[in-house]
Order: sequence, then structure tokens, then C-alpha cells
Amino acid sequence: MATSLSKQFVFLFLSFALFVTVVLGKITCEQLDRSTCAFAVSSNGLRCVLEKHVRGVDLGEEVYTCRTSDLKATVMTGWVETDACIAACSLKRETVGISSDSLLDRRFMGRLCSPECFLNCPNIVDLYFSIAAGEGG
Repeated sequence: MATSLSKQFVFLFLSFALFVTVVLGKITCEQLDRSTCAFAVSSNGLRCVLEKHVRGVDLGEEVYTCRTSDLKATVMTGWVETDACIAACSLKRETVGISSDSLLDRRFMGRLCSPECFLNCPNIVDLYFSIAAGEGG
């Protein structure tokens, strides 16, 4: 019964993701702001990455831009991660860059592997699995 329920949840989740993509149109990383960029996936399946630049040596003004990375998502396309998954996986909405550093932190790994994150947030799990696989982890 639990397996059947899990399959139904995944089906509904993916159906909802497809519905939102169709209704709202295509997602391009460069159009996302800094509060939605990190952990997003463009409509072409490439992951978005938030970058921070300092404008002017003397001014020190921080400028954030959202760019398309070379990292392909394998689970979904056209997706902006939900606040529920950001919280469940102990992430920060304005995470800059894509890094494997957090995979070395036991507390982070505990949250990533928690049922709340691992079972309900396939985009985030896929991201960190891809990062680990890319680095031979």
C-alpha cells in the first residue's frame, strides 16, 4: 500500500510540475531573480546557478545574476524549487553557486537524506547526486 501511495504521489507531483510549466510558459534562468534562481531548472533541463559579482572596487556593490549552468537535471524541467523543499532540505533560497562542499557536512547530509527531503524533493536529491557523481563521490 505504501508503494502504491508513493507512486501516486510521484505521479501527482510530476503532473503538477508539467501543468505549471505549460500554464506559466518557459522558464529561462536569466529571467529569474535572486530569490528564485538557486535550485531552479530551466525549461531546457539545465540547472540555474546564482552568481554574485562585486561592482566597482571602491563601491563594493554586490550584484546577483542568474545564469544557466552546464549541469543537466535528470528528474524534471521548468521547475522553481518550492519553499517547502528548501526548508525540508535545510537549504537557503539565495545559495550562490553549485558546490559539493555541503556534501562533507554530516548535518547537511542528515537533512538531505531525511524522509522529508529525500522522499519529497526529487529535484534537490537529483542535484546533489549529480554533483557527487560528477566528482567521483
